[in-house]
Amino acid sequence: MKNTALELDKVNPADIILEAAVNRFSEYGYNKTTMAEIAKDAGMSAANIYRYYKNKEEIAAACAKDCMCERLDILKSVIRDSTLTAAEKLEKYVLGTLHASQEMLLENKKIDEVVMEITKNRPDLVHNKINNENALITEIIAYGNQTGEFDVDDVIDTAAAIHSMLVLFDVPMFTHLFTKEEFEIKALSAVKLLITGLKKR
Repeated sequence: MKNTALELDKVNPADIILEAAVNRFSEYGYNKTTMAEIAKDAGMSAANIYRYYKNKEEIAAACAKDCMCERLDILKSVIRDSTLTAAEKLEKYVLGTLHASQEMLLENKKIDEVVMEITKNRPDLVHNKINNENALITEIIAYGNQTGEFDVDDVIDTAAAIHSMLVLFDVPMFTHLFTKEEFEIKALSAVKLLITGLKKR
């Protein structure tokens, strides 16, 4: 486990707490982690940690927000490459989603517990994630319409439908189901099918 007991006058204490929480969630899981243990790992008293977060659920939510923002930034950079066609953007988006999920599981073997906690108790965060990702897919389709590559009447509904179909590549707990290579094949097959449906005829 990383040593997160950093000098509080040089680093934001809230960030130190989140780093300690991520490390402990990853090693011991969400359910077996206590606020006192997070405080100890962060190098502060249990009383002090409550100045920043009222409970473990709030810490998990903050960790999830950070993770979602980082993932969204990666996907944005992928699809906003001006050298790519709309079809290439969609492929990069799907593969980027898959790779982010696989990497998340590699870094945090017990990510499923945090995902379950957030899904159950903070559905607003999940809906926000879905809305942000739908917006990126909408951007790809709209670009395809603009270049004449795609011919989609209802861009927003189509983007939402595509997002729903990509759940297999989006949820870390599903990455146990197939090898990395098998997932890549499935992702590319899904992209091929989607592009066929989106293309201008």
